[in-house]
Amino acid sequence: MCPVPETLKRLIDIISFLPWIGEKTAAKLAFFLLKANGVYVKNFAKILNDLQDQIIECSHCHGMTDREHPTCKICDDSRRDKNVLCIVEDYLDMLSIDRVWIFKGRYHVLGGSISPIQGTLAGDLTIEHLFERIENEKEITELILATNPNIEWEVTSLYIIEHIPRKDVKITRLSKGLPHAGSIEYADEITLLNAFKGRV
Repeated sequence: MCPVPETLKRLIDIISFLPWIGEKTAAKLAFFLLKANGVYVKNFAKILNDLQDQIIECSHCHGMTDREHPTCKICDDSRRDKNVLCIVEDYLDMLSIDRVWIFKGRYHVLGGSISPIQGTLAGDLTIEHLFERIENEKEITELILATNPNIEWEVTSLYIIEHIPRKDVKITRLSKGLPHAGSIEYADEITLLNAFKGRV
């Protein structure tokens, strides 16, 4: 095997650590960065360096926002329907739903799902804050459980249904249009649209 310069090898190794990136793809990306315009590479490095310092969790929905804005653009948008709250597992699910403008309400990101096997309990998620929002924001009339079709989310959904502090809030789920064991993150626009329209 042709020896690779140590710095390039370290770059390939760190890129290949990313999910869904194999060694060959990592090598191509590393070589691209090596040959890229120096200004681009410096900007790329700066953004990576600033990433974890400048991005924080939204204090309201637990999505992502810039550090100088404690609440995200969606929570701050007065045009959003305050009566409906969409519950998602993670921020990528929120982005997937919002990018196609299917849902015009607000969100709450739980940060995972209940999974005793993996050691994740209700207290490890943002469920208590969700309940506080439902209790304090009296305008909320519907909760949409936009959950991925798997056992962990079934457990999480049942926990929310059983412990919700206001029984006058309507709880709906996305229709069964999502593929079994599929993911909201990878669902296409038509599938998401039908899932929301057919929620029960």
